Amino acid sequence: MAQILTSRQAEELHKSIIAYLSSKNLSHTAAALRTELGIGEDSFDAEKSKKYEGLLEKKWTSVVRLQKKILDLETRNSTLQSELESATPSSLSRRNQDPVNWLPKASPRYVLESHRLPVTCVAFHPVFTSLASGSEDYTIKIWDWELGELERTIKGHTKAVLDIDFGGPRGGTLLASCSSDLTIKLWDPSDGYKNIRTLPGHDHIVSSIRFIPSGAAGAPASGNLLVSASKDNTLKIWDVTTGYCVKTIHGHTDWPRAVCPSFDGRYILSTGSDKSVRLWDLSAREPECKLVLFGHENFNLCCAFAPPSSYQYLAKLAGLEKAPPASSSAEFMATGSRDKQIRLWDSRGNCVKVLVGHDNWVRGLIFHPGGKYLVSVADDRTLRCWDLSQDAKCVQTLTGVYEGFVSCIRWAPDVVKDAVANGATANGAEGTPKKKTGNLNAASNVQIRCVVATGSVDGPEGKVRIFAN
Repeated sequence: MAQILTSRQAEELHKSIIAYLSSKNLSHTAAALRTELGIGEDSFDAEKSKKYEGLLEKKWTSVVRLQKKILDLETRNSTLQSELESATPSSLSRRNQDPVNWLPKASPRYVLESHRLPVTCVAFHPVFTSLASGSEDYTIKIWDWELGELERTIKGHTKAVLDIDFGGPRGGTLLASCSSDLTIKLWDPSDGYKNIRTLPGHDHIVSSIRFIPSGAAGAPASGNLLVSASKDNTLKIWDVTTGYCVKTIHGHTDWPRAVCPSFDGRYILSTGSDKSVRLWDLSAREPECKLVLFGHENFNLCCAFAPPSSYQYLAKLAGLEKAPPASSSAEFMATGSRDKQIRLWDSRGNCVKVLVGHDNWVRGLIFHPGGKYLVSVADDRTLRCWDLSQDAKCVQTLTGVYEGFVSCIRWAPDVVKDAVANGATANGAEGTPKKKTGNLNAASNVQIRCVVATGSVDGPEGKVRIFAN
């Protein structure tokens, strides 16, 4: 029979089998195989055998996983072929509808279970179908959200992981995490999520982190800077390439629990236990507080900048005759609070709308990329969708989906034509490239992805739910 493996591959396989048998205490079988193959203790001793332990299982599970992916792709291909053959002009027209009206439905595509304690945060990789989740169990887990599979568990923090975010320099996407252990950690997805840097400096719990986009042509989402918020009442800006803190921002009189950057990186929004909402301008040499907003009656827990696509709707709520230009990055903002309310603000310091409907603390907010909706989650175990074109009316409430508090929500990032440039390194990056399904805006080459992830408390454990079109 013709040899399928090279001599080197065959030797590696033989050693892996011997190591596997030895690890299972099948010493007689391992010794017999050594004799048959002529691999003695002198050339392959116990110390060398240790290096091969687990290799066989990893290879086996990789093969099984690839087989599953192939079967899934074959099934999808067959389904698409069948649909194409039976497609009519009207069905094709429906398929090509703009996804600006898509909202999460009551049945998630996947419910991902592995965390032993509540899930506190989720974040999407900007290029691959990888999703990270952080938990009070001190771990970060990486999932393939398209297949609903756990890819790996990252350990390193010594207390609860409170927030995570993907971002970083162009061509070198990183994962950042922050924790109750007072540290921020940077992980490299292209090197098996190795911990490449730990950033100490805060004197208390670090509750929120976000990469600050550079707004640079060709890769506006890339950037070397990271902003963090801490219970030490400060915000800090870090250079992830050096690990140094380049700015410390003072202003909050109590814990700033959440922070969010504008799409061009010029502004950051922060809010927290002092009930204030603060807009900071980073374009000056020293960050300048441009606005301080008050209105909530309890601690604020989350904040978000409105995307330019929502300006046409929010301008009407604010009583403006004309929407601000899309190039302006901090025209409208949203905040959620323990007072069970969501407030919409404009850049002139006005509260343009108060959204009432949640029955418990509002934990997370995201604007629909199409601009028409605001989506919120809360401790009342619901996800609510607010239509900004209908006076911010609540048009959808998902109930019965969650068993406990809903702690966080993220929308998958848009697909940009050159997104791979910021997501892959010279050696590639771990994950599955995104399929380009959805609406492609010819003017901006941006494609909306109809995928949302939430994290929640379900009994003593935490779960991640994926909603997808």
